[in-house]
Amino acid sequence: MKITFILPGYSWKSVGGFRVVYEYANHLVARGYEVTVVHPRRLPNWNPSPPLNLYLWLRRKAGYLRNLILKPKVEWQPIDRRVRMLYVPEPTVKHIPDADAVFATAWQTAELVIRYPPGKGQKFYLIQDFDSFFGPKERLEATWREPFKKVVISRWLHDKVLSAVCQKENEDIVVIPNGVNQQVFRLLNDIISRPRKVAMMYSLASYKAPEDGLKALEMCREKFKDFQGVVFGPGAKPKSLPPWIEYKANVDSETLVQVYNSASIFLSSSIAEGFAFPPAEAMACGCAVVTTDSGGICEYAEHERTTLLSPVKDPEALAKNLLRLLKDDNLRIQLAKAGHERIKEFSWKWSTDLLEQFILQHIKS
Repeated sequence: MKITFILPGYSWKSVGGFRVVYEYANHLVARGYEVTVVHPRRLPNWNPSPPLNLYLWLRRKAGYLRNLILKPKVEWQPIDRRVRMLYVPEPTVKHIPDADAVFATAWQTAELVIRYPPGKGQKFYLIQDFDSFFGPKERLEATWREPFKKVVISRWLHDKVLSAVCQKENEDIVVIPNGVNQQVFRLLNDIISRPRKVAMMYSLASYKAPEDGLKALEMCREKFKDFQGVVFGPGAKPKSLPPWIEYKANVDSETLVQVYNSASIFLSSSIAEGFAFPPAEAMACGCAVVTTDSGGICEYAEHERTTLLSPVKDPEALAKNLLRLLKDDNLRIQLAKAGHERIKEFSWKWSTDLLEQFILQHIKS
């Protein structure tokens, strides 16, 4: 069977949604499927609203020029050599191979895939997007209403899709949570003996709300002068980062595992997440997790059992939960161990089993 995934572009650095596709591609080719991952240079149907500032506009233009001039390559994620990595000017019909199944992987590609002729394959939609953080809400939800066979990565996102299509249940929609690569993200340092050190990701994406996390860290610093902070993210050290927090830029997977294992607590301040990889990876590496209730994270985050949850956009609540763990090492150890065991349930083999069943069910029907 031939399966095609249509990505919304190239990705020179680690991006969660792209990683999901590459993991599925690797596992499916290992099972004997012919898998093509299509990377368009541009999307002909996407006319985004003007960026908020000159910096973001320049980044977008620089990215387009890089994709135009340089030969794209994926170095941040292992790709099985049997996966066909196809780079095309745009994801229009003439550039897409015939297949048995074709997956849109973002709302921008869904607008195109739904119009592909039958020869391109049964139409599936891997839904990882939400709300207006990734595009106009009306266009996003319009793609959810199209007659795709839909895969959503969390129950929270599943409920949002059903609400948008005004249905209570739909057999053409299945929840398949993402996996966590347990061979990469693993326990290296003993959970019990870790220092008072908090790790956090800093992202330029507005829905990650990194400044809320930094505010929470500063509040805790006033009461615990001896605890350390380590932040990782893209590019140069953010100007808003206080000098007492260590910063690591553009970390690879190996370095990221070391960061997680060096910390006792991981802090996440996101407003909304389809699934949320960093807290899950941190759990796999033995961190206790303090996080906002950002939606999809509740696939594995349960308050007082595997994490401490707080409302979004509330740095004070984040700081309160963080202080609980800084003061109570027994609670920190309890949550870290429970989270570590919980995240073991999320493997790419399990996710691929579910995806394969869903594909076969609808190809045969």
